[in-house]
Amino acid sequence: MEISKKILKVIGLIVSILIGLIIVIFGYFNLPIENNNDGAKLGMTFSNTYATSIGLNWKETYIAMLDDLQIKKIRIPVYWDSVEATQGTYDFTDVDWQLEEATKRKAEIILAIGQKTPRWPECNVPSWAKNDDDVRKENLLKYVAATMQRYKNDPVVKYWQIENEPFLPFGICPTPDPALLDQELAVARSIDNTRPIIVTDSGELSLWVQAAKRADIFGTTMYRTIWKKEIGYFEYPIGPRFFQVKHSLIKLFANQNNAIVIELQAEPWINGSTTDNTLEEQFKSMNPAQLRGNVDYAERVGFPEIYLWGVEWWYWLKEKQNHPELWDTARELFRNRQ
Repeated sequence: MEISKKILKVIGLIVSILIGLIIVIFGYFNLPIENNNDGAKLGMTFSNTYATSIGLNWKETYIAMLDDLQIKKIRIPVYWDSVEATQGTYDFTDVDWQLEEATKRKAEIILAIGQKTPRWPECNVPSWAKNDDDVRKENLLKYVAATMQRYKNDPVVKYWQIENEPFLPFGICPTPDPALLDQELAVARSIDNTRPIIVTDSGELSLWVQAAKRADIFGTTMYRTIWKKEIGYFEYPIGPRFFQVKHSLIKLFANQNNAIVIELQAEPWINGSTTDNTLEEQFKSMNPAQLRGNVDYAERVGFPEIYLWGVEWWYWLKEKQNHPELWDTARELFRNRQ
């Protein structure tokens, strides 16, 4: 009986210490940061397939982003299933058009290449490659090579991104495969060793080291308000210092000093598809005040570039729902910040 009491006391002490440590750590993460770093450059991810899926003319949306918002830093996914719908036949027409329009306006592009690229379902493997891993892997490398060969001499491309959050098991995707990623990176560097390669990872759900040690520039996602079936809406209880600590970790363990925000939440995270829900529900997790707050949060982290996520939704609100507030707020935020 005495032994049982002693064991319980020890367990209780350990639990108390752990709880205390967690409180101290989260307290540190939420200490205020005075430097706003409002010199950070702002950019945007644009997905032609997502724009189309929510009923927009994607070319019109893209031009509005360039000309009205005057965004000059853009991340464009090269969707494998779109450019190689038939094995061995490549159609880069849509990518060419986006790069040509960006060139006219002296913008710069991150070209995101891989089987996993921005937007749901995350992975975009052509139907002909889905049922045979050997076929998928072999042809993935060919598609990476073909894309980079096509655009390696195009000065509008400033960075390559190889895969999107390749270590995060999320989306309708094959199992994460570090060896395959290394092969993709080797192919990429053999074709172009002049431009930096970005490798990305989850801001909140990863330690970053695996991605950062493979990258010339590491890119983190940054989400503030999410929705989970079990709890509903949830705001991560972490301040900007959380990301600064993780940056220190990759400096130490991955010899990586270069980091950017590759995907800052600027659209809702709700139950189901965004535009299929009510506007009231959409605005619970993104509205003009939250957009400004998220940009301010990202600036305080201190990274030099911040790419936002959600321009297609802003345009849908403006054109289809007579709600230009997010679009107008973005115009103000992007002014002189590129």
